[in-house]
Amino acid sequence: MIQGMKRLYDVQQLLKMYGIYVYLGKRIYDIELMEIELRNIYKAGLVDDQIFRAALLILRYEHCLEKNVKH
Repeated sequence: MIQGMKRLYDVQQLLKMYGIYVYLGKRIYDIELMEIELRNIYKAGLVDDQIFRAALLILRYEHCLEKNVKH
């Protein structure tokens, strides 16, 4: 699951492995908080560079998509 991260769901599952559940009620805020939490577990040495970079790319991509959605 973690090796083939391709979707936001996969990043959520990664964070859940460390007891991190993110739901703020607005998708763009969820993505921003997930990035903060991802950086925290990376700084703590809990995930390696490859997983961190893959997850970060997914979060940035999803953030861009969300910013471009007209509500």
